[in-house]
Amino acid sequence: MDLLSIETPTKVELANGLTIILKEIHSNPIVSFWTWYRVGMRNEKPGYTGISHWVEHMQFKGTGKFSANQMDRVISREGGVFNAYTSLDWTSYFATMPANKIDIALEIEADRMTNSLFDPSEVESERGVIIAEKEGKENEPFLRLDAAVNFASFIHHPYRNEIVGRLEDLNSLQRDDLYQYYQTYYQPSNALITIAGDFETKKMIKKLGDLFSIPTQPKPEISFIKPEYSINGLKEINMSGPGEVIFIQILYRAPGASDPDFFAYTILDSLLSGPASINMFGVGGISNKTSMLYRKLVDKRLAVSVGGGLQATIDPYNYEISLTLHAAQNPDEAIKTVSHQIEQLIERKIKRKDLERAVKQAKALFAYGMENITNQAFWLGASEMFADYSWYTHYLMRLNEITPSDIQKVAEKYLRPDQRVIGIYLPEENRSVQTE
Repeated sequence: MDLLSIETPTKVELANGLTIILKEIHSNPIVSFWTWYRVGMRNEKPGYTGISHWVEHMQFKGTGKFSANQMDRVISREGGVFNAYTSLDWTSYFATMPANKIDIALEIEADRMTNSLFDPSEVESERGVIIAEKEGKENEPFLRLDAAVNFASFIHHPYRNEIVGRLEDLNSLQRDDLYQYYQTYYQPSNALITIAGDFETKKMIKKLGDLFSIPTQPKPEISFIKPEYSINGLKEINMSGPGEVIFIQILYRAPGASDPDFFAYTILDSLLSGPASINMFGVGGISNKTSMLYRKLVDKRLAVSVGGGLQATIDPYNYEISLTLHAAQNPDEAIKTVSHQIEQLIERKIKRKDLERAVKQAKALFAYGMENITNQAFWLGASEMFADYSWYTHYLMRLNEITPSDIQKVAEKYLRPDQRVIGIYLPEENRSVQTE
């Protein structure tokens, strides 16, 4: 049964500009409720990196009505899951609850849309938490490398920064900076609510209308951000430090999710490194042992593991190929093998059976998440952040339309050896490395 066709979502807009999208799914007595704000790392100006993420943290620090402990306690007591995350392009908050307990989550979210306290002592406490989070990532070799190659892949676009922010900004941002950011972007005209699960649409619209009839300001103006459609030349990053394995990151530019090339790129990823899930709450997994890079790298004992990654974003971002090697394995040989496989993909005709397998695997991985109510509520909103809901409903159909020539054109256009970043992390005792 195709869960996309069970119910057509209902979309309404309140008088204050708050958009609401609802989808009834009566398979289980569960409701997943999401609130989205059209602000993320992409919107941060120099000197303010990490502010979106920090404001997200402050939303869990209490209002005049709900203390931080009350928020967490009341949701967990009723068997719910309550969390949030900041992305490149947006910030979102969600609660998945038993259907008859969802009202408390609605009430909390309506309250903190406008009444979060941003207590100065809590701001300072959270400064330490976030700086510790950043330092923890910098102590992880793979995350250090990932941040460095991503930064090198852009010249000016905010996508080059880490969501957690730069240390100098985390030290300089003040309570009033955070609170002004909150007041600017956390308002109904800049928000979207998505709900999927076991409820009645008319009753839910009435509840939301009562709770979220909040005064608003005009939708905040978003400054134009010039996309970077390619990586400026070949760049190499070499790092060393503690550890027992070698990490390699190779980045190529990837199109934004609304670009027609994105769908061919998805199948390209499936062929080259194995299908990667773009579902946030997908279940299950697909082995990448049939992928080109796995067969040539892992099966040939040139690497321990290989994977790829493609994100759905507003502007062009990155396609990432990640390799893990034993300290005795040769990074140069592994990188040359990746390059050769990409050349083969471009130059040789893709076999129909290989294409069919790649499409089948990509579709299966995406479909695993369709039975998850939280994931369906997620996609109601996420697709609206970078395109619209039809992007999600037509996703599988678009994959079916991909031809071998589509994949080769995308590979030739984006996977260019003169437009990529190569990053290598070596254990301390194995610093010497040559790259092509």
